[in-house]
Amino acid sequence: MEKLKIGLLIGNRSFFPDHLCKEAREKLIKILSKKFELVCLSEKDTKFGSVETYEDAKKCSDLFEKNKVDGIIVSLPNFGDERSVADTIKLSGLSVPILIHAFPDDINKMDVKNRRDSFCGKISVCNVLYQYGIKFTLTENHV
Repeated sequence: MEKLKIGLLIGNRSFFPDHLCKEAREKLIKILSKKFELVCLSEKDTKFGSVETYEDAKKCSDLFEKNKVDGIIVSLPNFGDERSVADTIKLSGLSVPILIHAFPDDINKMDVKNRRDSFCGKISVCNVLYQYGIKFTLTENHV
């Protein structure tokens, strides 16, 4: 049986800790590649293979469109940039299921070096997707 082809979009926001994107991307690829054929930016394409600018959004949307993904998982290891996430999906022209995922903060790591604030980022991403008219699905728990 052929695996579903899933686009993995790692959202990033420049002034939040980038290393969280690197760690999350590696973790998600390890887990998700067992069940799905993953399509995602490489660390050579963008900073840690994440999307945080319009230029990143164009690269990611082209990759998703070219590979004809069956669905998209948007993961927010930190707050994430809501416009670049929405632009990626809009520019791809794809009409596929979209799941929005966010990592929780660790209460013992709320310093500037480790704070995620993905909880608020997920709200912001979903708000912009709604404004763009892009349908999405949420996880059972917010983070």
